[in-house]
Amino acid sequence: MSNAQSATPTSRREQILKEAARLFAERGFHGVGVDEIGAAVGISGPGLYRHFAGKDAMLAELLVGISERLLAGGRMRVAEGGGSPEAVLDALIDGHIDFALDDRPLITLHDRELDRLREADRKRVRQLQRQYVELWVEVVRRVHPGPSESRARAAVHAVFGLLNSTPHLGRPGALPGRTEMAELLHRLALGAFGAVAGEPEAGEPMAASVPGA
Repeated sequence: MSNAQSATPTSRREQILKEAARLFAERGFHGVGVDEIGAAVGISGPGLYRHFAGKDAMLAELLVGISERLLAGGRMRVAEGGGSPEAVLDALIDGHIDFALDDRPLITLHDRELDRLREADRKRVRQLQRQYVELWVEVVRRVHPGPSESRARAAVHAVFGLLNSTPHLGRPGALPGRTEMAELLHRLALGAFGAVAGEPEAGEPMAASVPGA
């Protein structure tokens, strides 16, 4: 089989998944029919069954797939970091920002539809997410060794909440350009980690210079 022939099914699957994610995010999983997904990619609804067993299979591949890609990308950035822990953390933040800006429908889909997955797929997503969080925790604690592991983990979850807020930031035209938005999110994420690093642990006195002390 030629390369062109072998590439076609993958390309079509990716196209179907992209449109399914968009439609599911806009109208909900049960608000979208197979025929509508097919029409969005220029094939008949029944033609989708050559690629997926049904909508449930599409949803599972979307949610498990993005969790796998985030973890794989995070591991790659850690492995290729080579330099300072700060550079590795910057790379992790940039990678997640790319996801948050370019795959907004998947964030919406995860928030709304995760519970619709089969138990095995849902457990797989949670397992992958925990590994991704721990990857970040390890890097954050290299950059900011002061806070406890639990505090660093809480900070990572909070930063994910910040970065994953992109579907709720208003109409695309009302936001800064992509480059400016990415830079803003990056500064906010670094600021959040820096703020946690500067906070005293429970039971320690608060510095008098901290506003509101």
